[in-house]
Amino acid sequence: MTAIPLVFALLAAGIWFAAIAERFASARRFPSAIVLAPLWQAARLLSQQRVRTEYPDALNWALAPLVYGALAVAGLSVVPFAPGLVVAPLDTGIVLWGACEALTIVAVFLHGWSANSMLPLIGGYRFVAIGLPAMLLSMFVLIAAALPAQSLAVGAIVESQRSMWNMVRQPLGLPLFLLLGLAISLRGPMDYGDASDLSGGTAAEVSGPHRLAWGIARLAMLTAFAAMGASVFLGGYLGPWLPGPAWLALKTAALLLVLTWLGCNLARMPAPRMMAALWLVLLPLSFLDLVIAGVEALL
Repeated sequence: MTAIPLVFALLAAGIWFAAIAERFASARRFPSAIVLAPLWQAARLLSQQRVRTEYPDALNWALAPLVYGALAVAGLSVVPFAPGLVVAPLDTGIVLWGACEALTIVAVFLHGWSANSMLPLIGGYRFVAIGLPAMLLSMFVLIAAALPAQSLAVGAIVESQRSMWNMVRQPLGLPLFLLLGLAISLRGPMDYGDASDLSGGTAAEVSGPHRLAWGIARLAMLTAFAAMGASVFLGGYLGPWLPGPAWLALKTAALLLVLTWLGCNLARMPAPRMMAALWLVLLPLSFLDLVIAGVEALL
């Protein structure tokens, strides 16, 4: 059985589920038509007139959502659905995931720069300023999660959690990783690229099918982060009774609920204060998480 259909099935289900969860979290109610709301929104955007700025870099503007979505797919390729059931069973899966995280900065900046407009460009630069230090959170917490497994393979990290999840061993790791997920997927308190104070930031000049593609790519990245968090901190496919892919899907859905709730309910700090919080609070906490994991591994 190949894992490729499972990757795209998880992405499709995650995008749908996250879109519904975001509507519910923002509306505080569950109307009967909310399950079909993503379809109506997609149909509305597909029929909407497309906005075009003056002298954009049209090719890169069109490629940015595709690159961003492709990075989500590439990141999911190292997530195992069951023992041996993974698209890319790399011994350095965590390294590939880190490369995908880093390249999202290029994709988001390209989206803002290629529009040839002021607000998208500011959004792109602001995302780079916040995203670069935020990447270090992932480096520390993922290395800490890899220490009990003594391997950088995601499958080995999952197997090392048969007796205890990394969320219990390293309680700082998952919250810090989820904050990075909000930053990379441009959501809530960590959204500095597509923020409302910039009228949508990098997406300020997009409409119609382009806005739909960008929204789907952002939801795909959110799903990829939830699946990686479920694998590295919640035991991934491990669990009784149900098959491995079902456990991974359930844990991914649980983290998607947490991420969408945080994204809709936490306020965004001014960019300078967030930079200070990253360098002076969050990064020291992530290093402390790595130190705790290292001491535990030595003992």
